[in-house]
Amino acid sequence: MMDLGLLIIRLVIGLTFAAHGTQKLFGWFGGHGLKGTAGWLESIGVKPGVLMALLAGLGELVGGLLFAAGVWTWVGAALIVITMLMAIVKVHGPNGYWATQNGYEYNLALIAIAVGVALIGPGAYVLF
Repeated sequence: MMDLGLLIIRLVIGLTFAAHGTQKLFGWFGGHGLKGTAGWLESIGVKPGVLMALLAGLGELVGGLLFAAGVWTWVGAALIVITMLMAIVKVHGPNGYWATQNGYEYNLALIAIAVGVALIGPGAYVLF
């Protein structure tokens, strides 16, 4: 049962991250694409916007896919953690803990999940 639980966690978190990456990179799923994300990042002081949007999008896409697949899980988890730490530092941290006030509660939960799965391992159900 533990392996099935890990698979569910990996798929939901990993594929959600990958989808967020496609929002930033390609504008899929209601996202703003690379230029829109770059403009927003520059508006909050993250420069150069296009490079940082590309790195964030690739980190979410690649990290999410690796995490979901259970392949190089620790690399996928590290990309998720780095992305979420940046979100905390640049966006959510100053707003306090609670997500209802745009705080870092959700980001911290995602970090805990990624680190926890990386420490435990992906389980038996992996892509290869």
